Amino acid sequence: MAEPVSMPHNQRPAGCPFRPGPDLVDLHRDPVLHRVPVPNSQLGVVDAVLVTRDADARAVLSDPRYEVGFAFDPDRAGPRSVMNQPGVLLNYDGDEHLRYRRMQGGAFTMKRIRSLSGVIEKIVDEHLDAVQSAGPGVDLIPTFAEPLPLIVICELLGAPQEDRAEILARSSVASSVDTTLEVQQDNFAAMTDYMAGLVAAHRREPGDNILGDLVRRHGAELSDDELIGMGLDVLVAGHGTLSGMIGTSVLALLTHPDQLAVLRDDESASGSAVEELLRWLAVAPPLIRRANADLVLDEQRVDAGEYVVVSTLMANQGVALTPPADELDLRRKPLPHLAFGYGKHQCVGQQLARLELRLALTGLLRRFPDLRLAVPFEDVEYRTESLVFGVRSLPVAW
Repeated sequence: MAEPVSMPHNQRPAGCPFRPGPDLVDLHRDPVLHRVPVPNSQLGVVDAVLVTRDADARAVLSDPRYEVGFAFDPDRAGPRSVMNQPGVLLNYDGDEHLRYRRMQGGAFTMKRIRSLSGVIEKIVDEHLDAVQSAGPGVDLIPTFAEPLPLIVICELLGAPQEDRAEILARSSVASSVDTTLEVQQDNFAAMTDYMAGLVAAHRREPGDNILGDLVRRHGAELSDDELIGMGLDVLVAGHGTLSGMIGTSVLALLTHPDQLAVLRDDESASGSAVEELLRWLAVAPPLIRRANADLVLDEQRVDAGEYVVVSTLMANQGVALTPPADELDLRRKPLPHLAFGYGKHQCVGQQLARLELRLALTGLLRRFPDLRLAVPFEDVEYRTESLVFGVRSLPVAW
């Protein structure tokens, strides 16, 4: 079986896709900070300082001298891409980042998230109905894990139902590292054109969604380009990572039946269960920064201009815990983790992601209490070409 590994920071061993791979563990145990090649769809392959220890990761992610806006061209002289698009949060540091984050944050308040609970429950139920009708066996990725978060995001953006298949295809290309820069730029141009149409529609008549809220509250101070970037930010970040989390979480639970029973049978455990799955699986894209000065990390030099990549997988599983951090324990008291990043750039939509994950997993397990893998565990296929680690195909039966 092919080793399920996309990049050095997220290396996982064949036959055990939930734990760090042996090379990653060796690098973690070595006190020397190593440089590793990291593929990037926009920058090509870059050498980066690999950070695997939790304390080092938090130090990097909370230090403004490690910048995220290292590719953004404010004059837009270079080709347009997600790294060269106004409005995308990860293109900004300092006061500019804070300005954009405050605007987006208004759309992700706890009050707004709670108000979405009924909408998300309805979307989950509709997909579970479709799964049941197709059964008693389906591939859970195309029938549940991929479309569910996409439809939630489309609801938040006001995207029409007939556009969702194309949005799904474009989102998948955007998260791939196995394409050419030309393909990425063409794909991004198509996504930008589509989002421009949504922005224009909301300029005319703001809807009851994120883009509509941004137009109503900040339309006079935001350009169309900035609104397009904010919409694309929500789309790409809100779909791929959550899809990966749903599919990988289901696989983890099916291979840990005692833990599956906890989430299925004890409603009070759903909050801790989601936090533990987020911590343990760490499927999110790499957290990449670049030093803007000569710096010292763990008593070692990081030169100005060097990239740094944080392994959330290794940092989350490399801490001293009881039970051990590399074991899945859904009753574990929720712990601080790096699944949503850390510091000022921590994911602005994390509460929405938690709600979606909780409703999707509990809904699935309670609708299908006897859910099981329909293929040997060794035959499960993984996404190894994506920025987000995930399961490519997950045949199940009940």
